[in-house]
Amino acid sequence: MATYRYTIILEREADGGFHAYSPALKGCHSQGDSLDEAIDNIREAIGAYLESVEAHGEPIPREDLLIKPVEVAL
Repeated sequence: MATYRYTIILEREADGGFHAYSPALKGCHSQGDSLDEAIDNIREAIGAYLESVEAHGEPIPREDLLIKPVEVAL
């Protein structure tokens, strides 16, 4: 069994809970009422995403992501 590591982004929703997604996996999104639930749900979504990619004979996506804060003066 292979193990893969992906960056996830968690955003607070205005009405509560969290939206979660992985930038490396286009269209792979989930949500949860709590931070822990959102993390569990996106982990499950990523697993399903990768299983689907594999089932279609496509290569497992590699993460090529650079996160860098920038400052903007107003």
